[in-house]
Amino acid sequence: MELTIEREGGAVTAKVNGRIDSTNARDFEEAIRTSIEDGDRTVVMDLENLSYISSAGLRAVLMTAKTLWKRDAKFSLCSLSGPVKEVFEISGFDKIIPIHDTREAALASASD
Repeated sequence: MELTIEREGGAVTAKVNGRIDSTNARDFEEAIRTSIEDGDRTVVMDLENLSYISSAGLRAVLMTAKTLWKRDAKFSLCSLSGPVKEVFEISGFDKIIPIHDTREAALASASD
């Protein structure tokens, strides 16, 4: 798993590559937590290059979302591949966390 943080126009994009599973979910959650600053109000997690996510990974995403929502920040996901999107839909996470087809759509939605 590789995490890249990009800051652009007041928004943070966290790009995730590889897999998030029980072996690295805690590291992923910690990396996200330390990368997002208290003043960040829009965070988009770009999962275009995520090939697999386990229940431990889903939990890490949910914990990130809860932390941001407590700060009154907007959080969404974008660019999920078919299999990864299916995991979010089966788990019901797509009803909790906004999912967008593209990063541009996610950023536009956050500015509404």
